[in-house]
Amino acid sequence: MLRSVAAHLSLDVHQPLEMLLAVAVAEGPFDRSERLLVRTDDTVLDVEEIKLPHGGRMHRVLAPAGRVVVDYQADVTGWAEPAPVEDVDLVEYRRPSRYAESDRLLAFSRDQFAGLAGAALLDAVVAWVSQHVRYVSGSSLPTDGATDTLLKRRGVCRDFAHLVVALLRACDVPARLAAVYAPGLRPMDFHAVAEAYVEGAWHVVDATRLAPRPTMLRIATGRDATDTAFLSYYGGSLRLRSMTVTAVTDEPAEDDGTGLVALR
Repeated sequence: MLRSVAAHLSLDVHQPLEMLLAVAVAEGPFDRSERLLVRTDDTVLDVEEIKLPHGGRMHRVLAPAGRVVVDYQADVTGWAEPAPVEDVDLVEYRRPSRYAESDRLLAFSRDQFAGLAGAALLDAVVAWVSQHVRYVSGSSLPTDGATDTLLKRRGVCRDFAHLVVALLRACDVPARLAAVYAPGLRPMDFHAVAEAYVEGAWHVVDATRLAPRPTMLRIATGRDATDTAFLSYYGGSLRLRSMTVTAVTDEPAEDDGTGLVALR
């Protein structure tokens, strides 16, 4: 399988700042060719790579004031190995986090999904969120967490993923958020999905059902959007003028959103 992905960001930087980008494909044993270019109108800026957990890679840039453009492109052939299972992850990803407040949803989740476990629990959580939350672009705030999404019953992909993660953690299932490139996604963008540990392995679940899971390509992984944002910055301010994301594959996949699928 060949997966080709790209991201283009145009930014207005108001004061010099430190910019952290999480747009590169996570490391894996597949064949990968890629290019990351960060530039102003007349200068190519230095980029420092920082390793993240689960194969993720962050890129640090010291950006001057003015227009800054980020271009990333990668061609990936083959598959990553199934995500490794670390004991510390099975502890960390059962705990509440900033945007996945599972401690606030304990009673609701355990009542709603009583008696379910494993793949059946995953399918039930995904089905409930898919049926009760509407995907509405621009309908949520960057500070919204799983509880807000449950109350508002609308959101975007990160809101769906946060709610799935929180409901699973409330049932004592380790769950985490993954930022991915998603061939077939409509509307195309960076995509957020959940990963859950059941039956001895990590499996990807997506309550938006907007893209097939088998062709998704990992970018970053963490507790919630705190750990997986495609852009963060410190020491100044900026405005995102425009962003374009593309992800295509030469082997489109079908996926009804049920069953166990590994993110590879």
